[in-house]
Amino acid sequence: MKRKKDEISAEEKLYIASQWQLMWRKFVKHKLALLGAVTLIILYIIAIFCEFFSPYDIYERYVKYIHCPPQRIHFFDEKRNFHFRPFVYGLKQTSDPKSWRRIYLEDKTNKYPIYFFVHSYECKLWNLFPMDVHLFGVKKGEMFLFGTDKLGRDLFSRNIYAARISLSIGLVGVILSFVLGSVLGGISGYYGGTADMIIQRAIELLLSIPTIPLWMALSAALPSQWSPIKVYFGITIILAIRGWCGLGRVVRGKLLELREEDFTMAATIAGATNARVITRHLLPSFLSYLIVHVTLAIPGMIVGETALSFLGIGLRPPVVSWGVLLKLAQNFRTVSLHPWLLIPGLFVIITVLAFNFLGDGLRDAADPYK
Repeated sequence: MKRKKDEISAEEKLYIASQWQLMWRKFVKHKLALLGAVTLIILYIIAIFCEFFSPYDIYERYVKYIHCPPQRIHFFDEKRNFHFRPFVYGLKQTSDPKSWRRIYLEDKTNKYPIYFFVHSYECKLWNLFPMDVHLFGVKKGEMFLFGTDKLGRDLFSRNIYAARISLSIGLVGVILSFVLGSVLGGISGYYGGTADMIIQRAIELLLSIPTIPLWMALSAALPSQWSPIKVYFGITIILAIRGWCGLGRVVRGKLLELREEDFTMAATIAGATNARVITRHLLPSFLSYLIVHVTLAIPGMIVGETALSFLGIGLRPPVVSWGVLLKLAQNFRTVSLHPWLLIPGLFVIITVLAFNFLGDGLRDAADPYK
């Protein structure tokens, strides 16, 4: 009897659950979406606190270790003895007698233990708070988990710093495109007439231009003397210019469908302004779709920034982004000799997959009655 009562109670909870509760229950059943969400949370935490997670200054050069390959973390030494504290071996440099290429070998006579919360180089968290404590590092010697570049700079630290730029440019660009798409699409669908014709022709014009040439032309228009911050926001606006078109068309179609509904008429009769009807009644009625669109649009922005920076017309040094780092691996010889320079591309792939998994989960959860 008690079990039956519990089953009825659970069934009643399902019937009285709100739309958002139903969406959450369906979302948590999507394992890939949860994996994507956890991955993105970790990436954004690392990006926000990149100064804390990076063991080295991204501009510091180690001229003795130019194009050094990634070092392995060990728990067992050369005698197969286990160490609770992980360590890296020192490096000794030799050269190939035929190609004169640098070769780095592990110097097993030098072990450098890895410690947590190490006092290292001084920096400012968010350029505001001075700090010299970092999550991990070695107290002597060097540790290059992702290797070094052609100037001997630590690629692990540079990839972590690059995450802040690449991940944030996706969010800022999507926010701009979301605002443009919602506002202009709402005006087009709700008012119609001349405003609808002008906005739709503008969308068709932007969509008719190939994406890469459009981005290249707009990026070339940015003054070369601009500061990195100005270039950052310029690239973000460029990415948002075309990104709002698809959302604008969808919002227009939804508003054409909903503007004659009873709840819209009731709000108008009650004295609500057109702006209030659009923002408080029409847009929230398909908010779940808007959330899914935003989630799936962010990786497009990240890939766009990476492509522009890789081609040399996006962000430029000293700014560090995944696209800027990938620019170092443009030729085949560099990739064949120093494949670790492609690690930023791996971060891009992981981020895009995580957003796609999250978007798929949200898209399924947006219709919880299926």
